[in-house]
Amino acid sequence: MLNLLVKLPPESCPKLLHRVVDGVCGREPPQMADYGDTWSLDQWLQLLDSLSSLFRLAVGKKISNEEVTALLAGMENGYREAVMMVLRARQEEIHQALVERTNSVSSATLQDFDWKMKLALSSDKISSLQTPLLDLHLGVQQNGTRKPVYIEMNREELQMLISSLDAANKVVLQLK
Repeated sequence: MLNLLVKLPPESCPKLLHRVVDGVCGREPPQMADYGDTWSLDQWLQLLDSLSSLFRLAVGKKISNEEVTALLAGMENGYREAVMMVLRARQEEIHQALVERTNSVSSATLQDFDWKMKLALSSDKISSLQTPLLDLHLGVQQNGTRKPVYIEMNREELQMLISSLDAANKVVLQLK
């Protein structure tokens, strides 16, 4: 799905790639609102997943520049160079984030979870608005302390969570 990157002008590509790396490193990732005119939601999620996976894989597996370039063989040269430039510039930062995430994941465990579906009803003029929401309740134990985590998600947010969990699972399987 990296071929979706060509919908973005080449001069804007490094900014997006740096924001994707920010997301991989646990900071603010790029927002769909900034790129909604360029990609559909499905394309956006696929592109983010592909780019994040590429950066994690390249750094986590210590893939050489030649191998990464081979993975990007179907891309136009300007886009391939932008990906390689960002990867080289932020490789150590990505590595550190992956190490920290691995350490923090090993110290936090999911104890239990519960979920409920509900329907958000509007009391305004748009009385027909019925938005399905998911209430997710997680019991997480970290450093010997049990912490409850409550999340309310709409359909798009749930899809993004599922995509992120799928990507995380792929990375974990590749690192084994």
